[in-house]
Amino acid sequence: MTTANKITIARILMIPAFVTMAIYYGQSIKDGDPQEWQRFAAILIFLIAAASDGLDGYVARRYNQRSSLGVILDPIADKGLLLSGIITLSISNWSASNPSAGQFPIWFPVLVISRDAVILVGSAVLHLLNGKVIVRPSWTGKVATVLQMAAIAWVMLQFPFLPLIYVVAAAGLFTFVSGIIYVMDGIRQLHAGGHANAKIN
Repeated sequence: MTTANKITIARILMIPAFVTMAIYYGQSIKDGDPQEWQRFAAILIFLIAAASDGLDGYVARRYNQRSSLGVILDPIADKGLLLSGIITLSISNWSASNPSAGQFPIWFPVLVISRDAVILVGSAVLHLLNGKVIVRPSWTGKVATVLQMAAIAWVMLQFPFLPLIYVVAAAGLFTFVSGIIYVMDGIRQLHAGGHANAKIN
């Protein structure tokens, strides 16, 4: 249990704390009695968890603490934080004056979760048939992640200069495109592995 892994585990434990504060704040909005301390607490927890992502990576590199456990825990923490933010802010509205700016449309979490599920299942199929999986991160996937984080920030910080739907639409577009790219890459790997039925135009 290295220091880097302890930081990652702490990040994972922050996720339910963030979800709790976010839901309670959304409920206080619904009840007509906004508890701003809950909003600030949720934002602070989320920011600390997001910042610790870079910290555990730095510690692992600086002190040579890379480990098999860290390889497993780090993506779980990253994806868990991102998905918890998207899902929580889809079921909880953070704006009484402008509901469309305080909550994600339901199609957004469905799209994000569906893409991740397809990638996960596809990776399992590749490993089963080819014995290995080569992950090639695409720039569209990186942009999708950045835009998803930006969408979460838009809701939590209530930025007024651009409607939330534009940010969500951009995040949704890149999420969809990156999913297609990953699927096509998976099909190519199946074809390269000698599976003749796995053809791509």
